[in-house]
Amino acid sequence: MKIIDAHIHFSDIQSFHQTAKEQSFVDYSYKGYVKEFNEANVVLSIAMGVTETPNMGFPDYHSVTPMGIDLADSIPEQIVYCPGINPYDLNEEALLRLEKEIQKPNVVGMKIYLGYYPFYAYDEVYEPVYQLAEKYGLPIVFHTGDTYSERGLLKYSHPLTIDEVAVKHRKVNFMMAHFGDPWTLTGAELIYKNSNVYADLSGLIVGTEKDLKKRSEDRFFDHLRHALVFSDSYDKLLFGTDWPLIPVGPYIEFIKNLIPEEHHEDVFYNTALKIFPKIKPFLP
Repeated sequence: MKIIDAHIHFSDIQSFHQTAKEQSFVDYSYKGYVKEFNEANVVLSIAMGVTETPNMGFPDYHSVTPMGIDLADSIPEQIVYCPGINPYDLNEEALLRLEKEIQKPNVVGMKIYLGYYPFYAYDEVYEPVYQLAEKYGLPIVFHTGDTYSERGLLKYSHPLTIDEVAVKHRKVNFMMAHFGDPWTLTGAELIYKNSNVYADLSGLIVGTEKDLKKRSEDRFFDHLRHALVFSDSYDKLLFGTDWPLIPVGPYIEFIKNLIPEEHHEDVFYNTALKIFPKIKPFLP
């Protein structure tokens, strides 16, 4: 089965390097990506643009919109990306840069980091971004749920805040990263209720295959299983890893075990094509 990973990272962020070295033990590099993803039969990955400066580290208020992917001097041909949005840098000049960026063939959406930046999804600061998304037919990816930084503020990343945006912008598709975990039941209701809201299943655990197996056995994921059954919306879910937070191969098997087999083609491939139409020329 061909697989599209709808959520990875390929940015030179210190916390990603540290996690890869100390927790997931993946080779977070150009060569490491090519080797690991080829072995897992992942034919395309969608990277979430994020950058940091020496001043602060991510979440970095000084990063320039659009935030890109800068792990290596070049990007593997199997990677497309969603530039990140810094709400502190969304003046007229920044919006012009963003509009120019999203017209590139390998830019397939935009990423808003709820929780990392203290603005709700419905804050007026993001309205120009939603307008660009509608103009160019691009999806918006939201970070939702737990933040991978103690400096994040969880009230801004609760998935319920997306409901108002989804109703207001019916012509734009939205993808909740991480299914809103730990608020997965809220995430389930959002994708059930809103035809233009989807969710990826990335970043549900950080660590190794051993950690993933242990958590699967100790009922850690019962809340996720409950949410999946509650929503009964498997056609609204996308596979993602949040690499380098977890090895790709074991995470594929974990998600396969969560999703009924008759929905595997949708979750691992077809729905990504629906939400990210610009990826089609990059697929083998």
